Amino acid sequence: MDSILVTGNGPLAGQIPIAGAKNACLTLMPATLLSEEPLTLTNAPRLSDIRTMTALLQSLGAEVSDLQDGQVLAMSSHDINNHVADYDIVRKMRASNLVLGPMLARLGHAVVSLPGGCAIGARPMDLHIFGLEALGAEIELKDGYLHAKAPGGLKGAVIEFSFASVGATENVMMAATLAKGTTVLKNAAREPEIVDLASCLRKMGAQIEGDGTPEITIQGVDRLHGATHPVVTDRIELGTYMLAPAIAGGEVELLGGRIDLVGAFCEKLDAAGIAVEETDKGLKVARRNGRVNAVDVTTEPFPGFPTDLQAQMMALLCTAEGVSVLEETIFENRFMHAPELMRMGASIEVHGGTATVTGVEQLKGAPVMATDLRASVSLILAALAAEGETVVNRVYHLDRGYENVERKLQAVGARIERIQD
Repeated sequence: MDSILVTGNGPLAGQIPIAGAKNACLTLMPATLLSEEPLTLTNAPRLSDIRTMTALLQSLGAEVSDLQDGQVLAMSSHDINNHVADYDIVRKMRASNLVLGPMLARLGHAVVSLPGGCAIGARPMDLHIFGLEALGAEIELKDGYLHAKAPGGLKGAVIEFSFASVGATENVMMAATLAKGTTVLKNAAREPEIVDLASCLRKMGAQIEGDGTPEITIQGVDRLHGATHPVVTDRIELGTYMLAPAIAGGEVELLGGRIDLVGAFCEKLDAAGIAVEETDKGLKVARRNGRVNAVDVTTEPFPGFPTDLQAQMMALLCTAEGVSVLEETIFENRFMHAPELMRMGASIEVHGGTATVTGVEQLKGAPVMATDLRASVSLILAALAAEGETVVNRVYHLDRGYENVERKLQAVGARIERIQD
């Protein structure tokens, strides 16, 4: 099993290109199931999760080809010959459940295994089921699979989510594009990935308004057609690499970065003493002077501070001056990186969904273990500022969400290499 070796060596300088968003691409790919005509995605990230979704779509009968070294995905679902999303594929990745809504809408039936992914909490399917049943679906759980059917077709409805779930909003929005009548989603998620999906669906002929707000209205249509759509910039990869110069010092320009994707995150960086400047090519980030300031962080649905940047932010705050409190409100079990950071000399106390971080002057290199996707990259960031060598083990999580992480950090002066087992 591969590991990553990082040797802390001071300030970084240069440019890092930011890829298309993993979470957006994984949502856009199942949209091909809504139409018989081709859907082409450009600016696609080259990640293992994308390969998993490709395998899932192909298992259903879709054709998926990656072009231009994987940055273009050409898909066609003109011949869907299987309506069962098998456990062996779905267990690898949470986003696999996003085939449920499109298959139900187009085929009238679907059997989808309960999903897998990172071990960061239960992340149940209840809101997905609630929304699809409101559209007229009949869903039964049998032997670990959701058996869904819509014998009378899907019909528009007013659906108010108890929580602004990104996945449920995406699944129900896709299903509603082919439902009869009007669907209104209340307390809908507002993430940029939702806006990107709505934009793609509109190119396919869907009638959607209000994406990016808590209320989305979908007027169902009889059919959708093909389209070509660029995947939005990955705001989590962007935020992650913005933290590299914040932690290690120096100045780095993030190519393709946009403030509107990471507004709440930038506010916390500013409070910590990190300068973020817009450029013609993206965002430039530098630590203003000396140690960063302690700041308190509470994760929230967009436009709040992203849960997917909490682990990376904790790595920064481990060397801040003062005491920081991080509150995780989205997923339970999302402080598993804390004990590993403590192996590097960090001072962290975890009580339930709250972590208290007392900054230390210097972290020390140590062997550590990645527990999930974002935790793995948080340990790499911490290692950039640590004295000596850090070996991050079990980095297969990393390849699910970051392409060429070693190459990107090497390009700005980091001493990092992959050790293949």
